[in-house]
Amino acid sequence: MTVLKIVIPAHTALPWHTHPMPNAAYVISGTLKVQSRDGHHEKTLHAGDTLPEMVGIAHRGVTGDTPVELIVFYAGVKNMSTADKSR
Repeated sequence: MTVLKIVIPAHTALPWHTHPMPNAAYVISGTLKVQSRDGHHEKTLHAGDTLPEMVGIAHRGVTGDTPVELIVFYAGVKNMSTADKSR
């Protein structure tokens, strides 16, 4: 398992990406909109919310007027990449 603290600046749209393993995020602060590239999924998260992220589905996070701090738990194997940004 890999655990990361991630800070995403305000007014940022992350690149479309996928995850090769199950993972979940906990929002420490800020507001994050998570969108699937196919348009079928969209969810807005606030401080205190959790999100099991999509596996194998291209998605991205978009921040608003404040930075977002996340703790993300990745259930992969040692040296496994946490994301594929080529999608």
